[in-house]
Amino acid sequence: MVCAPTMMARLPSGILILDKPAGISSARAVSVVKSALGAKKLGHAGTLDPMATGILICCINSATKLSGFFLDGRKTYDAVMVVGVETDTQDATGRPIKERFADPHVLNDARIQAVTNGFTGWIDQRPPVYSALKHKGIPLYTYARRGKPVQKPPKRIHIDRIVILDIDLPQIRFSVTCSAGTYVRTLCADIGRTLGCGGHLAALRRTHSSEFTLDQAIALHRVKPMSASGAISGRIIDMANVLHHIPAATVNAQTAGRIRNGIVLRTTDFEQLPELPSDGYLRIISADQSLVAIVSRRQQSERFDYRCIIPAEEL
Repeated sequence: MVCAPTMMARLPSGILILDKPAGISSARAVSVVKSALGAKKLGHAGTLDPMATGILICCINSATKLSGFFLDGRKTYDAVMVVGVETDTQDATGRPIKERFADPHVLNDARIQAVTNGFTGWIDQRPPVYSALKHKGIPLYTYARRGKPVQKPPKRIHIDRIVILDIDLPQIRFSVTCSAGTYVRTLCADIGRTLGCGGHLAALRRTHSSEFTLDQAIALHRVKPMSASGAISGRIIDMANVLHHIPAATVNAQTAGRIRNGIVLRTTDFEQLPELPSDGYLRIISADQSLVAIVSRRQQSERFDYRCIIPAEEL
């Protein structure tokens, strides 16, 4: 039998999609996964509040270099909103600060749908004062807990769609697809305010993040036993098989080695280049189907700038 430490020592770099449970911070969940896998490095892309569940993208070892590329991806959530009660944190973990009767005769399905539709498209959203955003290097929630809340200026976000799934007042269950940086609890508070009765987020589950879905996710309690048995390696997604929205070009082993050594990279180093989008990003894949680097082409130039270089895996 191969012992767990030997298994973990061969842990490949890649992406593990975690189904984070409620009641634990994203940082704590990552710490548990890192310990269970015996990973040298492990980070996540896209924080979930402790009360929230669902997809947490975990980047293992060299894949931590890719985390920034996932942060800007679209996200979809299933959310439960409770109308009639506002809280200081805008969710169920907070202290009620205002309660108003949510009249079911006024809050009919048509009005709820019309109000939520008004929050689609580009909107300005004020980040909650209870958040991990920082002011002078200190998280905003620290100021709020001290009774000195700091309100950050509104941020431009995009709500692709809001689909009402069920209305059973005072609860409204909906699905929302949105840009990075969107606070669903703030969305609930703003919708409740527009409805005239206030509201807060009661439950939240991330069902899609970037290109990943819950079908690919593994529950946190299963990570340790799967790591011990070696089965976890089958759930780690290779770095060459992600970020499909970025065009890819294949290079031979010699060019891959030169790229990993940081050569000045030009269009002439490729036998064939795909058409690049406006941001100019390109994934470079080696002949053995491993990710070598992500680069971006300079405007009006034949040269590329390195965004990240992935070292060859040590066997």
